[in-house]
Amino acid sequence: MIDPRIRLRHIACFLEVARLRSMAGAAAALSISQPAATKTVQELELLLGNQLFDRSRRRLALTPFGETFFRYASTSLAALRQGIDAARGAKETAIVRVGALPTVSARILPEAVRDFTAEATGATTRIITGPNGYLLSLLRTGDVDIVLGRMAEPEAMLGLSFEHLYSERIVLAVRPGHPILARTGFNLPMIEAYQLLVPTPDSVIYPVVQRIFFASGVSDLRDEIETVSNAFGHAYIRQTDAIWIISEGVVSNEVAAGRLVLLPVDTSQTLGPVGLTTRTDTTPSLATTTFMQAVRQVAVQSQARQ
Repeated sequence: MIDPRIRLRHIACFLEVARLRSMAGAAAALSISQPAATKTVQELELLLGNQLFDRSRRRLALTPFGETFFRYASTSLAALRQGIDAARGAKETAIVRVGALPTVSARILPEAVRDFTAEATGATTRIITGPNGYLLSLLRTGDVDIVLGRMAEPEAMLGLSFEHLYSERIVLAVRPGHPILARTGFNLPMIEAYQLLVPTPDSVIYPVVQRIFFASGVSDLRDEIETVSNAFGHAYIRQTDAIWIISEGVVSNEVAAGRLVLLPVDTSQTLGPVGLTTRTDTTPSLATTTFMQAVRQVAVQSQARQ
């Protein structure tokens, strides 16, 4: 038997703190005070007889026990939400909740949404963007139905399924007329003389970028800016001499239009799979399945055009 003292509020609060890695952030998201959130998590730890969070770091981190509990708790809450939605049936408008990484938000997602809405399913499409870890946590708790983007590291895929659609590389983009384009014999260490826009540490391509730097001997970096914002990245490198290190899909349209230029560096070793990530313990709704098919068709058409 589950300890009857463990309430849904305990689980919901724990999952929000685990997702945001912040007690204050979770409290704001749940519309409760920070002391109330802290007390709720402490009550849950007492009932479970183990620590859920490592509080010795600047940001909260799950303990090994907390990681295990998170996987099961998130799955259980997601299943409960799915059951409630199924019981309500057609009384509410279907919503397809899509977690989208920046790499696909510009490349295939707009066309897929257009095709999906053209089918007049009556479903509402809700797009949520952010770094990979954040989106996968939303997927585990049932706050999104699918995640569209690069495949995560194997340790983050427990309980999840990935469907490969295509592969893409990481590129280095600059504005037309950038001074580095006038230099001959380009090599990667030349970028050390310029400001860089790089992915945030919790993004899925961050480890790949770090491996590129290490393998090429790039270490003396100037005033790095960490961002996963497409809008900021596009605006900033058009106005400065910064170099943007990003997945090709984010800038492909701008490059094709001549508004951005890719540096002549071989990044073929950074090719990574892009596709659909879903949970293995649930069956997608009809609306979600229809949306996924629209994404597949657009991905095939996009590859054919290249």
